[in-house]
Amino acid sequence: MLKFFSRKKQNGPALIKQSTARKAGHFHSLTITDVNRETADCVSVAFEIPEDLQENFKFLPGQYLTLRKTINGEDIRRSYSICTSPLEGELRVSIKEVENGVFSTYANRELRAGDTLEVMSPQGNFSVQPNPENAQTYVGFAAGSGITPVMSILKSILEIEPESNFVLFYGNRSTSSIIFKSQLEDLKDKYLNRLEVHHILSREDQGSDLLYGRIDASKVARFTESFFDPKQVAGYYLCGPGSMIEAASQTLEGVGVDKKKIHFELFSSANPVGKSENAKTKSTSTKMASAVTVILDGDETHFDMAGNTRTILDAALDAGADVPFACKGAVCCTCRAKILEGSAEMEMNYALMDDEVADGYILTCQSFPTSERVVVSYDE
Repeated sequence: MLKFFSRKKQNGPALIKQSTARKAGHFHSLTITDVNRETADCVSVAFEIPEDLQENFKFLPGQYLTLRKTINGEDIRRSYSICTSPLEGELRVSIKEVENGVFSTYANRELRAGDTLEVMSPQGNFSVQPNPENAQTYVGFAAGSGITPVMSILKSILEIEPESNFVLFYGNRSTSSIIFKSQLEDLKDKYLNRLEVHHILSREDQGSDLLYGRIDASKVARFTESFFDPKQVAGYYLCGPGSMIEAASQTLEGVGVDKKKIHFELFSSANPVGKSENAKTKSTSTKMASAVTVILDGDETHFDMAGNTRTILDAALDAGADVPFACKGAVCCTCRAKILEGSAEMEMNYALMDDEVADGYILTCQSFPTSERVVVSYDE
């Protein structure tokens, strides 16, 4: 089912480029320069990038960082989207505190300027490469902290494409829970005729049925009638819970939008939008013994796997390979690798694009060998 939401890679000239100097899975110790309280349960965190790491931390609008910290003796890794534009000269993520969230609670209650975190180079397919020659309309749908990557995308488009417009629909509980509220207001003033922001609040009546409640299929349908011509939009950028993404995507396709224009990123795997044709269940995996080799930075780690009780990622970690990972839930691309020999099946896939899967890439946190020998490279 995930193929329904397939995304298209951005082409054309770009003023913003992602570095090719990074190495898979490498963490760098970065000092925090600022922790800003955005809402009662959300902070944004900015990092100082040393001169010798500048190339490693170039990013595309919409990408994320994987952060690492030992908390109460446990190695905790989490991925958070970058909320700044690459042209702002600042690397900043937002972290919303969630119930029982080990890292998010630590970040919101204890993190201070001057502290250090281990940070992986930017990653992610939910991105855009603005072109100053474009004169187009873009639309964003976000809910809660889903505004974070969309914020990076809309700021970059508005700054680099002077003839383009952006229409944002942003869902929250109330006015007080709107992340980046003052920034959005400032952007509306700066780009007076090019940025529209529509707040949809579920627990606060703004005097309009259209803007009260949650972003669902009926609201998206009405938005297409009132605020933009769906067939004239160059790209749709959706970030939030699976229910919102599915409702918006299905509605947009229903009014004639090419699904290749619909780009999305999930909050997490807690509310999946369904499995793609490329996502298999591990119950279909053969239970043969497999000799597996993983390659990272040119070094090889060899181990055997029997049956389908462990993923390739977990087996590699058990074998002593320091392979990259974060969510282990098929949402981020941190554990992405390419099959060079043999075959494997993915249990779930909410992150890789269809063409990546066709090219042999897998999420190792969800993959199980289906051949007697498998060679997987994190360097490709």
